[in-house]
Amino acid sequence: MNSAGREKTVREGSSEKRKAILAAARDLFVHEGVDRVSMDAVAARAAVSKRTVYDYFGDKRRLFLAILSDVSESLLATGRRAIEEHLAKDAPITTVPQLEAAFTALAIDLGTAVVGSADYSAGFALVAQERLRTPTTEDDIETAPMQAALAERIAHFADAGLLDTDNPRLAADHFGALTLLLAYERQPVPAHADPDRIRQTMIDGARAFIRAYAAR
Repeated sequence: MNSAGREKTVREGSSEKRKAILAAARDLFVHEGVDRVSMDAVAARAAVSKRTVYDYFGDKRRLFLAILSDVSESLLATGRRAIEEHLAKDAPITTVPQLEAAFTALAIDLGTAVVGSADYSAGFALVAQERLRTPTTEDDIETAPMQAALAERIAHFADAGLLDTDNPRLAADHFGALTLLLAYERQPVPAHADPDRIRQTMIDGARAFIRAYAAR
């Protein structure tokens, strides 16, 4: 095997180990609390050595932040994919009803991918735990980049005369509140989440958003 082949194998193995450590730590932190979980326990759950956990993440604090970063990156990728799929700038959307259908499809897509996900729910649960333990903490899952991407697309459709807003970022926040946040409030436990209820919440939220922001 040449050196390039060996590097590829190591790199792929490292990626898998990193994912395993993050998943193990996330589950243990959520169910037992960050303070109560040892790096030995994380290593055992991930089926790696404790040295490997330290080599990858340094300490428990960095491991915790890596979990939040991993969720943030995944959430942004999911949001961007959905936005590009349903609200592409070159999409044949020229009327408010067409735009409502596009926002509804976007909302349903995000609801399916995010609200029922145990991974995302665990990330948000960790943030909630940390805020209870340290109310002044600034540790969080980054949702701003996804909201900014949506705001950019809202601005595009406002320029096209289909939406009426001079504050696309606020409109993006309203869309998120009417859809994802409301769905999470109603379906807080992914294992018990009802896909039909999530879908209806997203449909209703998209409809309310268009009623509020559609150009008259």
